Parts: sequence; structure tokens; C-alpha cells
Amino acid sequence: MNGKVHVYTGNGKGKTTAALGIALRAVGAGKEVFFAQFVKGMRYAEVEAIDMYIPGIKIQQFGLECFIEKAPTKEDIEKARHGLEVVTEILKEGKYDLVVLDEANIALYYKLFSVEELLLALNCRSENVEVVITGRYSPEALNEYADLVTEMKEIKHYYNDGLQARKGIEF
Repeated sequence: MNGKVHVYTGNGKGKTTAALGIALRAVGAGKEVFFAQFVKGMRYAEVEAIDMYIPGIKIQQFGLECFIEKAPTKEDIEKARHGLEVVTEILKEGKYDLVVLDEANIALYYKLFSVEELLLALNCRSENVEVVITGRYSPEALNEYADLVTEMKEIKHYYNDGLQARKGIEF
């Protein structure tokens, strides 16, 4: 089986959650998963759960504790570029059946690395590796390259009523 490339994008909630769902399904089928989180460095609840309960998923973060709000810092760029280097090697090795690049689209949006660099990494992957890429603002070049693109569209969100993010639900 040749691995496919999935993109989960759009302004709606659920991109990372969908990626976690496919990662859980893969582990349940006896597959090995590498879950790279770009731009994220906080110990989100999913990181805690994976570390405590799901040894079939190796998760690594390539971001600072605070999410980029304005212009990225030099350290933001260095973390993301290091993450892309790590992921590129993992994709080539083929040890993992599924590789998730969570928020890679945000890293692209902030120009922490280029879409050309990401596509090169994808082109060099072992043929059986399935890849899931998440984040808003997926560039057209990546959408064209991907085998599956899903757009999460916000219809209504309680954030608009002033509700803050809740632990275990949004983070």
C-alpha cells in the first residue's frame, strides 16, 4: 500500500482532533505513529494523554510555550526548522506508518519554512508512510499535492460569545 497525504485545514475547530483520531485508529490497527506538533510547545492535554496511555504514538513538539500571535521570533523559526529536519529524516526512514505534522500549515503561513521545503520532505518519504498535515491557511501548492484535503468550516463557535478555551476540550 502506498501512503497517502491528508490535509486538514480551514477556520473551523477539529483539525488536530481529527489527526488525533486517525492516529488512535492507526495504533489500534498495530501501526506506529509519529506526531509532530509545530508552533506548539505547551503541554496540551493530548500530549499528556499520549505520554500516559498510548505508547504507540511518539509525540514531539517543535514550538515555544506560547503560540505565535504576531511576528515569529528567531527562536520560533529555529524550532520549526529543526522540526522539519527531524520529520524529514523520520519520513525517509519509514519506521512510522503514520506521521502527523500538526500545525505545519501555520508554520508555512508564518514562513518558518517554505512549502517547497515541506514538499521536498514529502517527496523523499518512504512509499508506505501515510502523512496527515493540519492547520489553517493550507497553501494551494500543498492542497494540489495532497491526496485528501478536508476543510473544517466554522459555522458557529462559542468563542464569539467570549467563552475562553477549556482544558480537556480546546487544549
